[in-house]
Amino acid sequence: MKFLLPIAASTLALTAGACAAPTNIAVATGRLDCPMNAGELTRISAATDGKTCLYHEADGAEVTLKLVPVTGGVDATLTAIEDQLKSEAGAPAEAAEAPEPPVPPATPGTPVEAKAQANAAQSAAEAAKVSADAAQDAAIDAKVEAKGAEIKAKLDAHGVRISDDNETTHVNLPGIHISADGDKADVRVGPIHVNANGETAIIKMTKDVRMRGEALSMQKRGLRATFIYAGDALTGGYKFVGYEASGPKTGPLAVAIVKAKADADAAKDHSDIYDDVKKLVRRNGGA
Repeated sequence: MKFLLPIAASTLALTAGACAAPTNIAVATGRLDCPMNAGELTRISAATDGKTCLYHEADGAEVTLKLVPVTGGVDATLTAIEDQLKSEAGAPAEAAEAPEPPVPPATPGTPVEAKAQANAAQSAAEAAKVSADAAQDAAIDAKVEAKGAEIKAKLDAHGVRISDDNETTHVNLPGIHISADGDKADVRVGPIHVNANGETAIIKMTKDVRMRGEALSMQKRGLRATFIYAGDALTGGYKFVGYEASGPKTGPLAVAIVKAKADADAAKDHSDIYDDVKKLVRRNGGA
């Protein structure tokens, strides 16, 4: 029995070491680790205090890596960065014009018309419910007339698909939410949120993770976040701006700010540098 004691002690020591976050990463030391080259990125400057370094990519994208303190909570800190980036990038030129006042919905001419519309809507809802109940295990197509527009609903093993003459789609399932209307779309899949309106697109992802070295910890103290704001006609001259963040939720966070002003074709290629950016950020953020 005695020979088990050293083994147990060694096991506990290894477990404790595996659960301890490293103390040599930037968010712990307060100084960034900025290699001269990080994939397609080349360092062009570094602050003497170790808080900031600037990288350049061959196609023109600029990446600023910095340590950001958490103020007012991690969500508020990231939102402030997002607002600053959207302000610098600017809104699309078409959207900068004052919007026209909304047109009030037409009211029915007579009580008889109003009652007819209400009855049609109620009938459509009842028909949709019956169709959904009948399609639990087999795919079916249900057509319902409501307010003069034909609606096609399909419920199968892959989920819910709804479309009409206006090309609208709404899907609401556990972990998956999709709302699309023409060239506008709002998609949420797990921690990923994509919002597009035909002129710009916003991609966001925030995920709770364990800090490096804390694989056995029950608590996820770390955070990873991605944000991209892109559009071909942004008034600030950029094609896209964004950030990648990593670190403890209490801060500081290692954040890489990415900006690109290249033409549309080159801007598509800039997405390739995000792998390099992520590695650089996680190297310093530890999450």
